[in-house]
Amino acid sequence: MQDATTLLCPLCRGALELSIAPRRTLACPAGHRYDAAKQGYFNFLTGKGTNFLEDTSPMVLAREAFQHRGHYAPLAAELAALVAAHHPADQLDIIDAGAGTGYYLGEILDRHPATRKDALAMDISRFAMRRAAKLPDTLAVVWDVWREIPSRDESRDVVLNCFAPHNPAQFRRVLRPQGLCLVVTGAADHLEEIREPLDMLSIAGGKQEALVEKFGTEQLAHLGSRNLSYAMELDPEDLFNLAFMGPAGHHLSPEVLRAKAASLGSRTVTASFDVHLFVPQG
Repeated sequence: MQDATTLLCPLCRGALELSIAPRRTLACPAGHRYDAAKQGYFNFLTGKGTNFLEDTSPMVLAREAFQHRGHYAPLAAELAALVAAHHPADQLDIIDAGAGTGYYLGEILDRHPATRKDALAMDISRFAMRRAAKLPDTLAVVWDVWREIPSRDESRDVVLNCFAPHNPAQFRRVLRPQGLCLVVTGAADHLEEIREPLDMLSIAGGKQEALVEKFGTEQLAHLGSRNLSYAMELDPEDLFNLAFMGPAGHHLSPEVLRAKAASLGSRTVTASFDVHLFVPQG
């Protein structure tokens, strides 16, 4: 049995169909075929792959552990509420561009009342897509967000983009006329108490203005932004996971970072997110 999908072949842009027997396979009319890994995800980064570093298995495990503790649950709830308010229909077609473990996508799917849901999770990390592939109603694909998104024009109600690279031209292309693009960035005071001692990246000023201009150029109108800020009580294990799950995980050894986190002890840390809403123009 084969089911039509909204996915496009990354090699020829032909429509992909999903076959579940004898194994899960995506195939296009030109004969290009993608078999699911045993963990359930599909890898579209064939050939030269990508020049960007994927998050490693230990980094993904750290992110999963931190998310499991519920420290970012208020953000997940806020995103789910925004999607449900903007798109309360009985079907939901959504892309999570730079999905990581799929944590925020999973919360949106769990809380949305739609009876039919079709989700595409994309990330360059194979280890992250192993987690996202476990979500119901979701195809998890290893893919570079900077490239053309492998989904049909105007095929999605929502594009979710949390702490990930932005590709507004592609976001605009795949959104339906009444669609919504949600972009989450760290606010200026996000994690300000621990960024320096844990060698975490600083957050540049003027991000919202630059983001609005960049998306406006691609015919995505800024509907508004809202800040979500609250205090988190983090122990040394939380601090390690929080730092290691991000860019610091690529350049610091876990032993060094764990020692730095242990030296800080338990801390009250600010979580501060800017949630930006964009809608298609015209």
